[in-house]
Amino acid sequence: MRENLQHPIFQIIGDLADKEKVECYVVGGYVRDRVMQRPFNNDVDLVVIGSGIDFAAKLGDTIGANVTVYKSFGTAMLVHDGIHLEFVGARKESYRSDSRKPIVEDGTLEDDQNRRDFTVNAMAYCLNADRFGELVDPFGGLEDMQNRVIRTPLDPNITFSDDPLRMMRAIRFATQLNFKIDVKAIQAIVENAERIKIISRERITDELNKIILATKPSVGFRYLFDTGLLKIIFPAMYNLQGVDVIDGRAHKDNFYHTLEVLDNVASLSDDLWLRWAAIMHDIAKPATKRFDKRVGWTFHGHEDRGARMVPKLFAELKLPLHDKMKFVQKLVQLHLRPIVLAQDIVTDSAVRRLLYEAGDDIDALMLLCHADVTTKNEFKKKKYRNNFELVKQKLKDVEERDKIRNWQPPVTGEDIMALFEIGPGRVVGSIKSAVREAILEGEIPNSRKEALAFILNYGKALGLSAKTDVAL
Repeated sequence: MRENLQHPIFQIIGDLADKEKVECYVVGGYVRDRVMQRPFNNDVDLVVIGSGIDFAAKLGDTIGANVTVYKSFGTAMLVHDGIHLEFVGARKESYRSDSRKPIVEDGTLEDDQNRRDFTVNAMAYCLNADRFGELVDPFGGLEDMQNRVIRTPLDPNITFSDDPLRMMRAIRFATQLNFKIDVKAIQAIVENAERIKIISRERITDELNKIILATKPSVGFRYLFDTGLLKIIFPAMYNLQGVDVIDGRAHKDNFYHTLEVLDNVASLSDDLWLRWAAIMHDIAKPATKRFDKRVGWTFHGHEDRGARMVPKLFAELKLPLHDKMKFVQKLVQLHLRPIVLAQDIVTDSAVRRLLYEAGDDIDALMLLCHADVTTKNEFKKKKYRNNFELVKQKLKDVEERDKIRNWQPPVTGEDIMALFEIGPGRVVGSIKSAVREAILEGEIPNSRKEALAFILNYGKALGLSAKTDVAL
């Protein structure tokens, strides 16, 4: 396996280990990714049979690198040639039932590999000269990798009970690597799901985001649903699942529809927040579901209700509450608009309004709406998507002509107050709204000259007198 340790730093570390008469191993994700021939991972974890901190300090002196020590974790980190090297002494761990923080003691390489989460992460390369590049694989990680299986080194019930975040990590790795989770591990997740509650929301969401960023995130969400974890960590999404039937009429399963939309978006964009918009776009359907004998199942207003739910859900999930949340909220609010336009004759007025409300997020919105077409009827799918192309062309044409995207009024409130010699108040707001509506409806062009002429006539109708000498 020497070909996986070609960077000079590994030889330097191995030489130092021999000089210091200690064993040193590369472990974990770097080994896994090199065996799988995945892209080079610049984060390298190393285990020293002894003090990892002392060894890192000596390496820092040898290569002239600054060493950062994390005493509470017993680790030390340094950067060399863009590679992040983190050292830890071999250790064994034990856990209390109410905490995922382990009691740590010095240990052997075997002890250290025992504490690893999965067999594919428990492999190690020796860096000492006499065994340089030797793969130490006590749990059959190489075979599991070939069989594309996520399995724990020890009893999965102990592994997951000790550190419940490993349940999320199992699902994350299965999703990222396109592996299956071992049957015993799946059962252990089901049995230990409630223990996820002792993990901080931030760490859960960090793993959730990594699942969402995978090539096919639905894989992870199916695991989360089937094991019971989703019901605990994200009940609003869990509640999308299910189909009701009345008078022989059923609605689609909105959970699996959402997963299909999410995968569609993932195939078109790496944007995490656009993927979150896909997850949230129908989040209010359970709350707005009604049955009408004439039309069947309806979800009227789910886009408005969903947009109002977004801030609360982001807060619960410890997601950022700034512009990223507002982006998701906007797309949830508007996600039906392009679909309605695609069904009907597209008017310039409707396109202007959509451009005005979506602003620079119009392209993301159109991508989400394209992904939202999941009908199995190929005729309907083709018709919708052809209509979307017409809508996109109309958006382009109207934007080039009317410059509505991120629209700013050609006449300000200060202009109106100066023109009519009035102070701020409802009248000014009313005139500004009238100008905006006139432009969006196409009654006047989006220009200052036309807007001023409109305002003079509108003000006259309100009984206002305009100054003739004001410079506008």
